[in-house]
Amino acid sequence: MARNTVFTLTSGRSGTMFLCGLLRHNARNCLVVREPYLYPGNPTMFGLPIYDHLAGNLDAIRKLVKQKHETIKRYRSAVYIETSHAFLKSYWDIAPEFFPQMKVLHLIRHPLEVARSEANRETLAHRWRLPFCHYRGRDRRKYFRWALTGREPIFGSFDLEHLTLFQRYLIQWIEIENRAIAFLGRFHMTSSCMTLHTPWELKDPQVIFRLLHFLNLKPISERILLTGIQNRTPGKPTVVGDEERRQGREVVERIPARYLEIFQHAPYTSCQWSELLQK
Repeated sequence: MARNTVFTLTSGRSGTMFLCGLLRHNARNCLVVREPYLYPGNPTMFGLPIYDHLAGNLDAIRKLVKQKHETIKRYRSAVYIETSHAFLKSYWDIAPEFFPQMKVLHLIRHPLEVARSEANRETLAHRWRLPFCHYRGRDRRKYFRWALTGREPIFGSFDLEHLTLFQRYLIQWIEIENRAIAFLGRFHMTSSCMTLHTPWELKDPQVIFRLLHFLNLKPISERILLTGIQNRTPGKPTVVGDEERRQGREVVERIPARYLEIFQHAPYTSCQWSELLQK
């Protein structure tokens, strides 16, 4: 029976797959899951739950989180760790009802790199016509399964038709980070959270030892194996240049200042890129 549960506060393209591999290769007696769809009965919380969160249909989300809770309880490992980036998209404000003793990992990557990588990934999914990339909201509109809908309040200051895909993902990153800070404050989770700046801290053995200690996990050996899969987009390297910085500046100039306030404080002020999020 899984007694302890760990979720991840992060956007996509922020090292969740690499983190999953690191923990699997270095920690004892834990079940590490990146995408729960491989585990029957464990909802992924992508797709319709994202729409339901926007629409305030919390009963539908609560039903799925209850199902996730009941499924996790049946796992034999002492610790269940889910590195999926769904948490802050659909059920962050419901999860504490079912997982009051949870811990969380806050993965933070350069926002322009995240936006560029996410835009590249969605573009490739459309080009390859991958199945199940979209779902229908209860309004019958079509939405990309792994992203916010674009109808969240943070998008209200923008004309979506005139935003590039890169800009939409940058706005989404800002929203996700605001949700992370709101979650930590609302549920008094600061002491139950470890922040990891990716990708470099995921490649530092001393940081990984501290991570295992934070999660109360015993290492498999005295030597950390920096083994994980870098989930690169085929044929689309993540390159941030002058155009990305220009588009990023357009977003920062137009977004309401309240969404940028968190970047004046830790854990963001130690990041060289924090100045990109100042008006």
